[in-house]
Amino acid sequence: MPEWDAEHVVDAGLARRLIAEQFPQIELASLRALGEGWDATVWLADGRWVFRFPRRQVVLAPAEREFALLRRLAPLVPAPIPQPVFAGRPAHGYPWPFYGAPYLEGDELAHVVLSDADRAALAPALARFLLALHDPATLAEFRDDHLPVDGNRRSDMRLRVPWTRERLATVAGLGLWTPPPVVAEWLDAALELEPSPATALVHGDLHFRHLLIAGGSLAGVIDWIDLGVADRAVDLLLVWCLFDPDARRAFVDVYGPMTEAEQLRSRVLAVFLCATLAEYGRREGLPAVEREALAGLERAVIG
Repeated sequence: MPEWDAEHVVDAGLARRLIAEQFPQIELASLRALGEGWDATVWLADGRWVFRFPRRQVVLAPAEREFALLRRLAPLVPAPIPQPVFAGRPAHGYPWPFYGAPYLEGDELAHVVLSDADRAALAPALARFLLALHDPATLAEFRDDHLPVDGNRRSDMRLRVPWTRERLATVAGLGLWTPPPVVAEWLDAALELEPSPATALVHGDLHFRHLLIAGGSLAGVIDWIDLGVADRAVDLLLVWCLFDPDARRAFVDVYGPMTEAEQLRSRVLAVFLCATLAEYGRREGLPAVEREALAGLERAVIG
């Protein structure tokens, strides 16, 4: 199966049947596709309720973790996150649980036109969000929840560096972007890093598609399927692919300094994820995603 293909896709008819039968309190006067990614197909019911239907079996346990923990996390962070309230069950040939949460207003960052000044204005808000998320006191609130430790091995450079090289070769082969020589230097240096400690609660997959923007402000952080414990560098990749050097300084003024190892790990992850999303955007016909990913690669090599 190709990398981006789903094992199960919930279309409009199936989504309507599943929601209507299991949650009769929802009027279902309207239903529209809100988006899809590697892990879920997302439908918006009545403009109020977001239902996420897993697209592959491997995300079932993480989705259950989202449902169980996000309502507890929401009061601890200074930007909206999903707070699931509806727990759906398998039916009509769809084999997996699903969930619904109140709709968070805003658009994916890739679909919003942001100048460098607009992005700089976002930097302090994102810094405050990550400072709260990565606070040891936040992690302590979940110490009994048996969270995965770097479940996707994002901080493991012995895995991520070879994958990054593969992604960059693919992106170059598609004629999308050719990395400057400094990227090879970073990748070589990252291979020399010692294993990193898992010391923070992390989103775990914090790329630009998971930020919601409304009125130029941070309106939400979504898709917590990789919530776990890891090196905080796992979430800091956005510093490189969203911001120019001036905005990065504005971020650090609020968040605090990053170690050299954190800077290197997060920069490698920024290149990896932007290259991945550039390929995804091209192959899936998502020009806004492709455009933001390529711009992120350009930003990541500046400064």
